[in-house]
Amino acid sequence: MNVKAKGYVLGVIAAATYGMNPLFALPLYEAGMNPDSVLFFRYLFAIPVLGMMIKLRGRDFKLKRKEIFPLIIMGLLVALSSLTLFQSYNYMAAGIASTLLFVYPIMVALIMAFLFKEKLTLQTILCIMLALGGIALLYKGEDGSVLSLTGVMLVIASALSYAIYIVAVNRPLLREIATLKLTFYVLVFGLSLFLVRVDFGASLRVVDTWYLWGNLVALAVFPTAISFLCTTQAIQYIGSTPTAILGALEPLTAVFFGVTIFEEPFTVRVGCGIMMIVFAVTIIVAGSNVTTYLVRFRKLFPKLPIKRKPTC
Repeated sequence: MNVKAKGYVLGVIAAATYGMNPLFALPLYEAGMNPDSVLFFRYLFAIPVLGMMIKLRGRDFKLKRKEIFPLIIMGLLVALSSLTLFQSYNYMAAGIASTLLFVYPIMVALIMAFLFKEKLTLQTILCIMLALGGIALLYKGEDGSVLSLTGVMLVIASALSYAIYIVAVNRPLLREIATLKLTFYVLVFGLSLFLVRVDFGASLRVVDTWYLWGNLVALAVFPTAISFLCTTQAIQYIGSTPTAILGALEPLTAVFFGVTIFEEPFTVRVGCGIMMIVFAVTIIVAGSNVTTYLVRFRKLFPKLPIKRKPTC
């Protein structure tokens, strides 16, 4: 397999593993856990994984004093995004929730246009309209039923808070922090939100079977460690833009598991809505500098060697 093919395979694995949140979270809900407890353990288990990755790279954990408060805000933003997304699973199919979340690159483009005066092109406007059309198809079913407004608002809040985070971490104050270390502290500070919400452990719900504990560990390993590692190598092999475009597989993975394992409904109307949103976001990512905001993983492993084909 040549380098380019490896890059695409790794990009697919990165996106697919990141879309596995519902696969591991929904069984925990069925066992009686709530989103706060699930996310508390996910963050708790992910922190040492990222810590070991930092040590293996020979990096340090030092922060400048001026970086601490912004990182606290970033941690709370990401925790809010996680919490509202995982709460939305209680109100709608996880596949649809993950697809609606995928509009965050469009929100990034809008934030950049309105706050930082970046040009809003006709292509971006048309893609936004296409994505809104896809959302409309998902919102109202063929039988006249509509999605839970609470669920939709939770997902929109999740996408918006994540979009704000993406723009903020690319500002000068945080831009120079290596992504792996930044993510580590974001999880550390984000964990504090869930620690408060579970009353410092008093209302924490736990599971009593080994395979459900495996789900909690899997949430930390697959959507976090494996996804980060594969994304890093994919960017080095094929570049940021193709890797970001492959991110379209994230909602498709969630839809796949939702339909095949959790028997979530899938109709032609839902399929068309999902494809409209995925297509609109993919065009936005491919045709603008949004990609530079979506992907910072190039600094995760700056010394990772890139194998190249020998030239004659």
